[in-house]
Amino acid sequence: MAVDTADLSTELTNGIRALAQSATGEGHDQWETGVIVQFDLRYTVKAWTEAERYTFLDFISSQSTMHRIAKFNLDNQYISYTDPRMVEIMKELVARYNETKDPEDYLRVLYSNPCGFQLVAGMSTNYRQLKTIYQQRKNHRLPEWREFCQWIETLPRAHDLIIREAAA
Repeated sequence: MAVDTADLSTELTNGIRALAQSATGEGHDQWETGVIVQFDLRYTVKAWTEAERYTFLDFISSQSTMHRIAKFNLDNQYISYTDPRMVEIMKELVARYNETKDPEDYLRVLYSNPCGFQLVAGMSTNYRQLKTIYQQRKNHRLPEWREFCQWIETLPRAHDLIIREAAA
């Protein structure tokens, strides 16, 4: 909205701040779409299922249960809420599959895997979308979402450009 683009700088003007504080979905914050954020995210299967509803989170690369589930160190893949008995069952199923290579044993491993299993993915999104996520997920039941929102709070100028509306 600048009249003289030669005067543009990285300063956060009152006009930009006002646009950033517009309501989510209103459109006045469209410029935040250009503030690109790329990061690696370690989430459980349960949280990834919910994250997929955000069509504006682009998966750049990710770990794969389909190709690697029998190769992971399972002691490192599950969150503390996963019942240790389930982890032991998974270890037994993986050991059996690795021994037999039977496709039926593989499917038992794949379909028995608890939701507390974690995978890492490289993600790309932008401030406008993080504003939506923050507003919707900052008080979510899943700890992953609350932790993700705490991470959003650490981004440059996050308080002015992302959090302000949600905190009000």
